[in-house]
Amino acid sequence: MPNACSCRIFPPVQACNAGLFISRGNGRHPDRVMDSHELIFVRSGTLGMFEEQRRFTLNAGQALLLRPGCRHGGTASYPPDLSFYWIHFRLRAIPQAMRPVHRLILRSPLTVSRPDRLTELFRQFLDDQETGRLTPATADLMMTLLLSEAASTQPAPATDAKTAATLASRADLFIRLHFSTPLSTAAIAAVLRCNPDYLGRVFQHAYGRTLTDAIHAYRHRQARLMLLDGALRIKEIAQSCGFHDPGYFRRRFHRLEGLAPAAFRRLYAHVHVNVE
Repeated sequence: MPNACSCRIFPPVQACNAGLFISRGNGRHPDRVMDSHELIFVRSGTLGMFEEQRRFTLNAGQALLLRPGCRHGGTASYPPDLSFYWIHFRLRAIPQAMRPVHRLILRSPLTVSRPDRLTELFRQFLDDQETGRLTPATADLMMTLLLSEAASTQPAPATDAKTAATLASRADLFIRLHFSTPLSTAAIAAVLRCNPDYLGRVFQHAYGRTLTDAIHAYRHRQARLMLLDGALRIKEIAQSCGFHDPGYFRRRFHRLEGLAPAAFRRLYAHVHVNVE
């Protein structure tokens, strides 16, 4: 019988806390030295900053990475139209996995190629942080996504095929970030500002399944992970994964796994299982 594995794979970053700053037209960024990295993304207005001997002027849609142990602060008073997202994080000892961070350090500040995507990630992080739904593991994974998106400065795809693939990718990310909420093709299309039928076609072409199937598949995968963790009751897991009818969740889970959720937990909860 295989040995149980108690080790856990961690993302290469550890998220701390985040926020959205909205200027009242006075004050400036504090002069300080911190023990963590800080990612800043300007939503509107202009932000003047320095780090050691370097000076920066950030406009809307630009990102800056401030390093730990380096003195930084504001170079000018906050203008009244300024707003920016900020998040603190620490790096774990896996430097080869952190190319997005290295690009940010070497090229800061930089203009983000998809500011709407980065804004969406920040909003989701802050919403989950404020409502208490943000677990440490989820925070670290979202921090990795934030860094990867901030470091992406390639121009947006220009051809129809690439534009369709990008739209499908945005829909897939939206499902992964909002799987616990009521979702439908029409609701996702409304957020992405596109036609629902068109979105459904490009998504199925890109991923080989419908949006509805993708929603159910991601909810089911999260339910399996939570059952293996063993911390929540079946009803709580169903609700956390977007199945607001526990009875439907049990029936669907049994149909896909051949076991009821409780039986699945008893059989596999203490055994190392690859659920990917």
